[in-house]
Amino acid sequence: MTTTDSKPAPKDPWDLPDVSGLVVGVLGGTGDQGRGLAYRLAKAGQRVLIGSRAADRARDVAAEIGHGVEGADNAEVARRSDVVIVAVPWDGHAKTLESLREELVGKLVVDCVNPLGFDKKGAYALKPEEGSAAEQAAALLPDSRVTAAFHHLSAVLLQDASLEEIDTDVMVLGEERADVEIVQALAGRIAGMRGVFAGRLRNAHQVESLVANLISVNRRYKAHAGLRVTDI
Repeated sequence: MTTTDSKPAPKDPWDLPDVSGLVVGVLGGTGDQGRGLAYRLAKAGQRVLIGSRAADRARDVAAEIGHGVEGADNAEVARRSDVVIVAVPWDGHAKTLESLREELVGKLVVDCVNPLGFDKKGAYALKPEEGSAAEQAAALLPDSRVTAAFHHLSAVLLQDASLEEIDTDVMVLGEERADVEIVQALAGRIAGMRGVFAGRLRNAHQVESLVANLISVNRRYKAHAGLRVTDI
C-alpha cells in the first residue's frame, strides 16, 4: 500500500483577518491626510484616536470629525492604539518617532509619509539615508512592527463627506505577512478601497516617490488621481 504526502492548499491572498476590533491611532491626525484617514476609518466603524503634539488641538479636530473619534497627545495615542498610522510631515518624521520609541514597542506601525521636495518645476522625490521613510521608521523603531501604506490617497477625497466610496487601491509593504494582511484589511474597511501587497520595506522608496508623479498628474488634469492594480 502506498501513500502520498498531501500538501496544504495555498492560502487565498484575499483571506484577510477581521480587524474590526482594533484601535487605530493616527499620529499627525490633525493634518489633512491624517484627518481624512481618521474620518474614513471611523465612518467604517473602526475605533480611531488622533494624536497631535497639542492634546487640545487633537481633541478639537476629533470633535469636528465625529464618528466617535477621540483626540489626545501623540504619546497617549501611541500607548492606547493597537495599530498606529504615521501621517506626520516628512520634516518631523524622525523626531516624532524617536520621541515615541518606548510607547510604540510591540505596536504595528503603518508609515504613510512621503519624502518630497518642491521647487519651481514641481514635486520631486527625496531619498532618505535609510532608503525610504518606512525604512527610517524601522531603523528608529527596532521593537515595533513597521509596515508602509496609504501613500497615494488624496486628502481632499478622504475628507469629502459627499463621497461614499473612494475608488483606489492601497499598496501595502512589510516584512511579515500577518502584519501586512492586517493593514490590507484595514484599507479594505474603507468603501471602494483594496489593500494590495506590494513587497517588502526595501521597495518602499518607489512607492513613496510615486506621489510626486501623482501630484504632476493632478496639476495637469485638475484631478485627485489614485491607483488601481489590474488583473488581481
